[in-house]
Amino acid sequence: RDGHPRRSVAILYRSNAQSRVLEEALLRADVPYRIYGGQRFYERLEIRNAMAYLRLLVSRGDDAAFERVINTPPRGIGNKTLDTLRETARESQCSLWQGMQLCREHKLLPARALTAMEGFQVLVDELDTLTDPMTLEELVDQVVRRSGLIEYHEKEKGEKGLARVENLEELVSAARTFIPEGEELSPLQQFVDSAALDAGEGQADPHEDSVQLMTLHSAKGLEFPLV
Repeated sequence: RDGHPRRSVAILYRSNAQSRVLEEALLRADVPYRIYGGQRFYERLEIRNAMAYLRLLVSRGDDAAFERVINTPPRGIGNKTLDTLRETARESQCSLWQGMQLCREHKLLPARALTAMEGFQVLVDELDTLTDPMTLEELVDQVVRRSGLIEYHEKEKGEKGLARVENLEELVSAARTFIPEGEELSPLQQFVDSAALDAGEGQADPHEDSVQLMTLHSAKGLEFPLV
């Protein structure tokens, strides 16, 4: 409004998890931005993992989501098991989820791997039964907890684990404030689609005039006319 370039503006926050609301507002206002020394909210590892679980609830045929969380957190499913699973799905021309069921039915894998897969299948199916009775916020909260993602990152040492847990809790907050439109698609489907759109926007080009977002910690030694 006052003629300042966007690059002269910095938005500072205490922790990375707090960037989400600001990112959404900037996206809606069509204002280019970059996160200094960090990733956009929906690009962060723990958020992509949680969203993969939610995508599997929407569609078991989502192979990319399946591969992302079949062993996240670790549940004893290694690369050799995954290779057999992929080969089975390819030969049967089916999804990895269906391939997993074929592996279990025909006992194509060692007992330990089959038990781990059964545990994963039961987890996803149980989470799916919660999609109707629960609100979107309650469902996302159950997913990040019952999947083991929160506990997994709580065990990480240092600030990184704490930041990942904060981000997962912020995802629950995102679900709380999400307003579905219409009834053609379920609230979960709309939430997953909305997150995919936000993740797909991409940060501004390094040379593009854009607002700078960062934690107070990252801002050490930097100066901006407008904060």
